Amino acid sequence: MGKTSKDKRDIYYRLAKEEGWRARSAYKLLQIDDQFKIIEGAKRVVDLCAAPGSWSQVLSRRLRPDQDPSVKIVAVDLQAMSPLPGVTQLQGDITSEVTANEIIAHFEGAHADVVVCDGAPDVTGIHDLDEYIQAQLLLAALNITTHVLKPNGAFVAKIFRGKDVSLLFMQLQLFFKHVSCAKPRASRNSSIEAFVVCQNYSPPDGYIPNMANPLLNPQSCPDFSQLGGINRAIVPFVVCGDLNCLDADKNYSLDELEDREYKQLEPTQAPIHPPYETALNMKKSGQACIPPLIDDVIIEEMVASDNEFEDGIPLDILTELSISQEIQPDLIPDLPDNEPLLPPDFLINKL
Repeated sequence: MGKTSKDKRDIYYRLAKEEGWRARSAYKLLQIDDQFKIIEGAKRVVDLCAAPGSWSQVLSRRLRPDQDPSVKIVAVDLQAMSPLPGVTQLQGDITSEVTANEIIAHFEGAHADVVVCDGAPDVTGIHDLDEYIQAQLLLAALNITTHVLKPNGAFVAKIFRGKDVSLLFMQLQLFFKHVSCAKPRASRNSSIEAFVVCQNYSPPDGYIPNMANPLLNPQSCPDFSQLGGINRAIVPFVVCGDLNCLDADKNYSLDELEDREYKQLEPTQAPIHPPYETALNMKKSGQACIPPLIDDVIIEEMVASDNEFEDGIPLDILTELSISQEIQPDLIPDLPDNEPLLPPDFLINKL
């Protein structure tokens, strides 16, 4: 695939490089803010799951155009992120109370005006599983938000609109007076991705934030256990972005935009330590990314007993593995000609 292929297929990816954004997701927050004015006038903002930093870039450019020192932005992520002007970075876990306390400490004891979260898991392609994992990530973000967000504050987070999304809306409505579902035009129509825009934070009476107990624990928030059944939440669905916005699902030729001269560019900022870094280094060095078959302690014991080795694995272990993988002839039933051999019953049950 050539370097220009993705520029043709994804116009927002191409524009992000031209305008200096670290990722195309910056346009999603820009379009949401243009519609809801979420970050307008905010002085303390938290960006959860911030890497690679495109949403933090939007916050910095919109809230600190004049380098106002009274505006404080905190970006939190498990991965390291390249520095951004006016953004304090915390490398931590959003499910940890230590992280919540560090955010409050940076705000000198005050609470945030706005919390945003563009985090998402690595999708598997199994939509029900992806939706469930994303919902758990959203609840984790909501949990830490209840620690750091001030009353009447705002919360924006990514969701996957699956069949059970109404339950998420009900849970969010327990904490916010106004909940909307937003779909920026920079988000592909073919994607189930959307964003919840929650305004006017107002937790249930008697609710005490506690990172030790997840929100789904009835003892932590009794109102959560009463949700379900036929109580469906209906929230406004808002399309964000001008009608003249570029189409995220369309392929644009390199010379189609008349007011822009195409120039192939590299991404604005490459990841510092991506999760796949170890695998890439092993591949470049010619090492196979295969986990060890047996425990190191067992190998040491076999070394002490003068076992012969092949490629670092005792020969008797290799022999046992090869025998266990062989097909035993006496286990294969006699079948008529041209009749397929079906898998065993236990495999059929698993399938």
